[in-house]
Amino acid sequence: MNETRLWQDVDDYFDSHLAPEDEVLRAALRDSDAAGLPSVQITATQGKFLHLLAGIVGARNILEIGTLGGYSAIWMARALPEDGRLTTLEYEPRHAEVAVRNIARAGLEKIVDVRVGAALEALPRLAEDNPPPFDLVFVDADKAGNPHYVEWALKLTRAGSVIVVDNVVRGGTVTEADSADEATRGTRATIELIADHPRLSGTAIQTVGGKGYDGFALARVLA
Repeated sequence: MNETRLWQDVDDYFDSHLAPEDEVLRAALRDSDAAGLPSVQITATQGKFLHLLAGIVGARNILEIGTLGGYSAIWMARALPEDGRLTTLEYEPRHAEVAVRNIARAGLEKIVDVRVGAALEALPRLAEDNPPPFDLVFVDADKAGNPHYVEWALKLTRAGSVIVVDNVVRGGTVTEADSADEATRGTRATIELIADHPRLSGTAIQTVGGKGYDGFALARVLA
């Protein structure tokens, strides 16, 4: 058995026991595929991780940067109290349309606010709304923009908030200091920002699974 097949089999085992998808989640994936969205959403076990993390930090307000078809938003929003709020930003209008339908099917349309447009334009407008501090921020958008998204996350969070940045290993290319790839360069800049910022304490975890070899960064806001 090759490595990729083994990783997928392990994911399937964990999914079936620890993160079984209901029909709402399966439908969100089917509709995203049918609409031609890229198949780059998180896995079920990663969705369950975010769901648990939201509960661990007692999240009432969550910010997501990068909605895609709404699969991850559904996982996180399900961890919120009835008066909780998840704001998710999506660059592509077509992706946002699919996400809105999937979120409505999940019965979460009153909790989840999908905002369309470039994140670096939407984030200043969001800050002008003066929302309550976000307890959890999940960054899963264009990787070149990640350092800017983390900086904005710091402006919109509080001490004790948690920031998760997805896809930071990139098959190992994160080690390439001279890489010309914008996603790799943005990822390296993000890791270095987390390492050097006085308000952040973070780490990074390598993962393997159905999505291949990758990982995520996790940072806690200190002050």
